[in-house]
Amino acid sequence: MKKMILSRLWQLMIVLFILSLATFILMKLAPGDPVRTILKTDEVAVTVTEEEALRAELGFDQPLLIQYGQWLFRLIQLDLGHSYISQKPVIKEIGSRFLPTLYLTLGGLAVMLFLSFILGTLAAIYHQRLIDHVSRIIAFLGASVPTFWLGLLLIYWFSYKLDLLPSFGSGSVQHLILPSLTLGLGMSAVYARLLRAGLLESFTQEYIRAARARGLGEVSILFRHSLRAALLPVMTMFGMSFGALLGGSVVVENLFSWPGLGKMVVEAILRRDYPVIQGYILFTGALVVIVNLVVDLSYRFLDPRIRLGGEESR
Repeated sequence: MKKMILSRLWQLMIVLFILSLATFILMKLAPGDPVRTILKTDEVAVTVTEEEALRAELGFDQPLLIQYGQWLFRLIQLDLGHSYISQKPVIKEIGSRFLPTLYLTLGGLAVMLFLSFILGTLAAIYHQRLIDHVSRIIAFLGASVPTFWLGLLLIYWFSYKLDLLPSFGSGSVQHLILPSLTLGLGMSAVYARLLRAGLLESFTQEYIRAARARGLGEVSILFRHSLRAALLPVMTMFGMSFGALLGGSVVVENLFSWPGLGKMVVEAILRRDYPVIQGYILFTGALVVIVNLVVDLSYRFLDPRIRLGGEESR
């Protein structure tokens, strides 16, 4: 296990280096001049001298290789730079927006886990019956509906028509309900079908037949044996789709004006705030690698027969 953790940490360093290089190049190739965006004002005309002074202050007058080297050196020291607009450290900007995004992500995960567990388990238990067919239809619809359209539909019904929940902003649990439903409903359809397939496969295993022969109840077999085995592909899928979850939060946060990382990065893109964009990409890239490491470690607890990091079964 230690070998695998060290290997993943090494992979994290490689991923961050590749992301740093890619984001730096893409920022330089992006249209628009951040200097003019920063100095843009409707009241005072900006002179060429002011533009050149700010360009020199930001280091844009240096060769690209030197600019990247200086930025990478600061990055090694965990210095992501300062926002061009707010002049605050990027790490503080990310820290102030991370908690709302974490709440939204946990809310979406709660919706996804609840619905996928209910639909997937019932579909497996009542295989080829009415409940199974209904869950298939729900899963098909959930996987087909775009996130932004689902969000608009929820806003229309629960905010405009029924006036039950707020349609934008934050500050209370009620503000979190609609964004969490939007983020979790679509994902729950995919995970429900995956859980159903895993449970159906586990029901055919010899150890399940042996458990039934020993007189164990169906509920005990489901939670102590079948469900643990069926969760392995679900956890694998979750590790692979965590990046998509963060990408979905960008859409949801802007749709509901949720003050998280997704809304922050969209505002940074519109304002050409390169340090914030680069910091966001590196932060989310590190999160994806760390989550995949946690998923790999969870395999041992879900199924003790699995050995990690080249360990041999005993």
